[in-house]
Amino acid sequence: MSWGTELWDQFDNLEKHTQWGIDVLEKYIKFVKERTEIELSYAKQLRNLSKKYQPKKNSKEEEEYRYTSTKAFLATLNEMNDYAGQHEVISENMTSLITGELTRYVQELKQERKSHFHDGRKAQQHIETCWKQLEASKRRFERDCKEADRAQQYFEKMDADINVTKADVEKARQQAQLRHQMAEDSKAEYCSTLQKFNSEQHDHYYTHIPNIFQKIQEMEERRIVRIGESMKTFAEVDRQVIPIIGKCLDEITKAAESIDHKNDSQMVIEAFKSGFEPPGDVDFEDFTQPMKRTVSESSLSNSRGDGKSEPKFGGKSKGKLWPFIKKNKGAGPEDFSNLPPEQRRKKLQQKVDELNKDIQKEMDQRDALTKMKDVYIKNPQMGDPASVDHRLAELGQNIEKLRLEVQKFEGWLAEVEGRLPMRTEQARRQSGLYEAQNTSAVNSCAQDRESSPDGSYTEEQSQETEMKVPATDFDDEFDDEEPLPTIGTCKALYTFEGQNEGTISVAEGEMLYVIEEDKGDGWTRIRRNEDEEGYVPTSYVEVYLDKNAKDS
Repeated sequence: MSWGTELWDQFDNLEKHTQWGIDVLEKYIKFVKERTEIELSYAKQLRNLSKKYQPKKNSKEEEEYRYTSTKAFLATLNEMNDYAGQHEVISENMTSLITGELTRYVQELKQERKSHFHDGRKAQQHIETCWKQLEASKRRFERDCKEADRAQQYFEKMDADINVTKADVEKARQQAQLRHQMAEDSKAEYCSTLQKFNSEQHDHYYTHIPNIFQKIQEMEERRIVRIGESMKTFAEVDRQVIPIIGKCLDEITKAAESIDHKNDSQMVIEAFKSGFEPPGDVDFEDFTQPMKRTVSESSLSNSRGDGKSEPKFGGKSKGKLWPFIKKNKGAGPEDFSNLPPEQRRKKLQQKVDELNKDIQKEMDQRDALTKMKDVYIKNPQMGDPASVDHRLAELGQNIEKLRLEVQKFEGWLAEVEGRLPMRTEQARRQSGLYEAQNTSAVNSCAQDRESSPDGSYTEEQSQETEMKVPATDFDDEFDDEEPLPTIGTCKALYTFEGQNEGTISVAEGEMLYVIEEDKGDGWTRIRRNEDEEGYVPTSYVEVYLDKNAKDS
């Protein structure tokens, strides 16, 4: 099977077919190129998707990724990032192994094709030239033969005419002989040209054209083999990343299987446990007695139904006094006294750990500088020992400050954990307040209250459904008709946004009246004017008690 023998007369069709083959190859290159662009685009979209759902650093969202379910989701995001990388590998390999190689091959193929068909056209032009020479020789021979016949007929006519002179007859005879000789010469030339053409034609159709067409056939077959190999490479590039993609999917499955719902539930307890005890039973209040009813410390009501007008605290109701109900959006006090005990303990422990780490860093730096100083003392040429004294002094001061801070926070931590002895009155106040005025107590007693979108609770204002805090020491003072007397003044050290119920906002540097000092719960009760009073963190104000108040 050879194009040279089977398609010897199909030069133009072969030229069109080979051009079509190149067009197919270029179309395949374009297809692979578009596939690589799709892979890159897909990888980019996957990376953007993974990045979009990654937790932001140093944000509340990052804290949420400690649960096993969110950790699994984070692992999925990371694996999707690696998954996207494999699609980038597909694009890179297809670009280098297919589109790059085939593009160079197409250029070489075009040059080779051009060379072969140039040789074919040259051979065709040569055989056509030989054919034209043969035709010219043939026509010349034909013309000379006709001329010789006419000259012979003229001579015979002259020779038969008795009126023609002998000289004219001789002249006609010579002319006839000349024409016959020319015809013989043309015949010889025609025979020679014919033999030459037949030889050239045989070489053309049995040697030159078959050789050229064979090269074209080989070129076309190489093109077909090359495009087949490229298609195999196309599949192999995908197949090479399948194990890695499978590993990514296995890791996602492994992350999903690592989700522990019990562990997550326990972490929720650790995150939000307040440490408070649920409130006790509500005592029976006997309204049949004419005497003024009293309220036990364990009661959740505060006798607001006896017709007394409620004192105002910055325009906020007495039923929402304690500031644990709603989280403060501003900066909290340094000792975290605005938090429930369990959460406060965790925050204080975290702060102590951070301070201890800072102390260790400072001590490591001090040890390094001390060693450097010793080296300078032993080898003065290496440096001046006195050059590190200033830094050593700074480190010593920093360590001392940090140790004082640790002691301060450890004292608060010990108080929360019950390691420090507390005054009997303070312990009683703390117990009563923590039972009635914290988030845990309010949440457990307020099943019928409405929950706002931010997680805070509101109470119905009707006398029948109003939930009230227990009547502790300071609650009795709220029941008085007359406002509490002033026992001193205070200066606000920091700005405090009193957004919680029962608190009052103060500005830095503002002077206010103290009407109840801190009794161990971390809050001081102050007054701005007759209608504005409430609680502020004790650490936010500097208190100046009157001498008479101290003596009493």
